[in-house]
Amino acid sequence: MLLVCAVTLLVFSLFGPNAVTTGGVVASWLCAALLAVLAVVYRLADPARVDARGGYVLTALVGVVLCCGMNWITRDPSAAGQAFLAFPVLWAGVHLRHTAVVLVTAVALAGDAVVLFHLQPAGHAVSDLSFFGAVLVVMATMLVRAGDTQTRLVAQLQQQAATDSLTGLVNRRVLDTALGTALAAPVAPRGTSLVLVDVDSFKTINDEHGHPVGDDALVHIAAVLRSVVRAGDAVLSRMGGDELAVLLPDCPADVAAARATEVLDAVRAAPLALPDGSLLAISVSLGVAHAPTHATRLEELYAAADAALYAAKRAGRGRVEVAAVS
Repeated sequence: MLLVCAVTLLVFSLFGPNAVTTGGVVASWLCAALLAVLAVVYRLADPARVDARGGYVLTALVGVVLCCGMNWITRDPSAAGQAFLAFPVLWAGVHLRHTAVVLVTAVALAGDAVVLFHLQPAGHAVSDLSFFGAVLVVMATMLVRAGDTQTRLVAQLQQQAATDSLTGLVNRRVLDTALGTALAAPVAPRGTSLVLVDVDSFKTINDEHGHPVGDDALVHIAAVLRSVVRAGDAVLSRMGGDELAVLLPDCPADVAAARATEVLDAVRAAPLALPDGSLLAISVSLGVAHAPTHATRLEELYAAADAALYAAKRAGRGRVEVAAVS
């Protein structure tokens, strides 16, 4: 955008009000050179550092000052001259935060007012300022609202992509990322534990009571997990089907086994209320694995926890098993 403005200024130095006087031509070329330099600098600079130091806000403000300065030098209060103020306001509305957009728009209105009242009678200045001021304010407002809507929609999509729609727990992809981060972190001296939770006889529940009750059972168990395990201490996930998972960073195996037992007892103590008013007792089996005790890599930890889970199933279900040390 800076380069487009630079080229436009060069064209105006050859044709139009900027070409009428030597001062207008020189000012146009100097401004075009400044814009070109800024374009190169911002292209090569780290965007995060530029943003942190207010570089992008400064760009928009420089654009406003240049537009008003060129209109003053060339004595051009025309609609074409004022239209250039739309460039920095447009850029700010698309890229900057709300406060910065308000600042840039306010400076543009103030600068335009100074130029118009300097070059025109008060009546004409008020008329032009009212029109272009309304254009700039409406444009900035619409861009900010559109940006807010886009941000909200992106946040909703990200949440949907990360969350299981039935239980509200995070999905396997998020769990994998969190587990990989936990395993790679050097600040977890007590290691990382993974607990797999599987609903006992889930197929029987679906066959005897219907799939909606099976879904209700998963939602119910997810709620029990949330009540027992604090979200700040763990990552709660639905792996798929009737299998859930609890990731416990910086947690030794014995503590993880105790937390798993708490989950087991809580599920036993909270039967599911069926639509007909009766209660359905639900049982779960849990497998616990710990890194680095039982595994050091993500796939190995999953395999160890899964082996412990199936050991709990084979031992009679409704119990907690800890992975064997290989």
